[in-house]
Amino acid sequence: MNEDEAQNLYLTFELGKEHFAVKISSVREVLEYESFTRVPRMPRDMKGIINIRGAVIPVINVALRIGLLESEKTKDSRIVLLDLNYEGESLVIGMLSDKVNEVIDIQPNEIEPPPTLGNRVKEGFVEGVGKKGEKFILILNIEKLFFSARQERE
Repeated sequence: MNEDEAQNLYLTFELGKEHFAVKISSVREVLEYESFTRVPRMPRDMKGIINIRGAVIPVINVALRIGLLESEKTKDSRIVLLDLNYEGESLVIGMLSDKVNEVIDIQPNEIEPPPTLGNRVKEGFVEGVGKKGEKFILILNIEKLFFSARQERE
């Protein structure tokens, strides 16, 4: 697969009853849900840290970060490890999801701008809306999702 084809691939997942996607190029791996170590005085959406092959990885509850309700852990719950770049620094962040579905191809002409009214997801975190069958899939802007909140706290 060449780089142009990979640009249109998205990992789809669920938070509650909503369907979301992130670019596959940002996904390092998908892990079974495991317990994590809580860190005192962290924001409510930061659930803790995990040890992956000797690296300490923060785990974020994306549902809370984007303004949805927190879900209970199930057998389908997963941690999606994302490779991100913040001010030239490579970071790995774990993202909780209720269920990981599949990798799908969404062409740019199949992505609509995010709605401005009635969107339950905090403004700016959704970069577009794709469609698969009858389901709408909200495509997250993971840089804004993780770093706009970080910049607000600094």
